[in-house]
Amino acid sequence: MRTKNSNWHNFVKLCSQLNTAKQLANLFDIFLTTAEKDDIAARYAIVKELLAKEKTQREIAANLKISIAKISRGSNALKIADKEVKGILNSKF
Repeated sequence: MRTKNSNWHNFVKLCSQLNTAKQLANLFDIFLTTAEKDDIAARYAIVKELLAKEKTQREIAANLKISIAKISRGSNALKIADKEVKGILNSKF
């Protein structure tokens, strides 16, 4: 039986083989529920706001109507993020 890690790796590999945002969105429609997509969208907004460094975590939580705990989890994830990926995110946001 495959492990969760290998399944995740295979899923990421599958995503990387798609050529357009539309294809990726269609794939996510198959694999993710609306709630899961909403969670990813919220994490996107959190990471974007944290990288902008214009607001406190409490202000971000209030503006996005998200718990401070979710903001803290996003902040902690950024602290251990790969430097190259973090650089890419900074350049895109």
